[in-house]
Amino acid sequence: MTQSKKTKSTQAIERPHSNQSLESDLELLKLSYCLKEYEHYAQLAHQNNWTHLQFFQELIKGEANAMQDRRLQRRIQQGKFGVIKTLDQFDWTWPKEINEMQVRHLFRLSFIPKNENIIFIGGVGLGKTHLASALGYQACLQGFNVLFVSAIEIVNNLASAHKQHRLKQELNRYIKPQLLIIDELGYLPIDKRDADLLFQVISERYEKGAIAVTTNKAFKDWPEIFSGDASLTSAALDRLLHYSQVITIEGSSFRMRGRIEE
Repeated sequence: MTQSKKTKSTQAIERPHSNQSLESDLELLKLSYCLKEYEHYAQLAHQNNWTHLQFFQELIKGEANAMQDRRLQRRIQQGKFGVIKTLDQFDWTWPKEINEMQVRHLFRLSFIPKNENIIFIGGVGLGKTHLASALGYQACLQGFNVLFVSAIEIVNNLASAHKQHRLKQELNRYIKPQLLIIDELGYLPIDKRDADLLFQVISERYEKGAIAVTTNKAFKDWPEIFSGDASLTSAALDRLLHYSQVITIEGSSFRMRGRIEE
């Protein structure tokens, strides 16, 4: 009787110690899912007569899935999308002209490994930003690193970095992502200095990383974007259009839809 009580008492002491050691190791290895769920999987293994190998496989599979989910959420957060948009949410019936097949083909994302560029051209409120954002979100889902940013934000950040003598570091922010989405190019005027800074981003990414651009300016009007500098405009277009697909969208603003229909 005394020996039995002693055995139970020893087991009661040793089991938590064993769990603490395991949990410390899992925490050290940063296996957070295993740390949280290993007891649950142990119960499943007991209920379903899993072998040790089956138990281990199922637990590690859960950890791998959890890790992929964390990486996805991190990519989405780093993408700076604001509101998440998807292709399924896009209203194809509103634009008067858009090549739906061409757009859907883009979402296969074959242009990203090829370091090609996508340019969405159209008036205000036709869904250019929606499509570009949805494209970036789909790229995140497929494991690509993406940054969504307005053109004016780029030049403002680079101008500020230049004054603080850290231009190179800030440029890297726009060079590193596998897909850089430049939204609203040409919506606001920029001076010669800002045009030069924007060109540096385009030039540094040439044949090194994919760019998607949304703009309300036809190519003939792009000198307005680059402060009237014809040479700079020509150089920017040369780099953007060398390997590119152009998506033209025509029609009336979707945001004015209610008033137009009235």
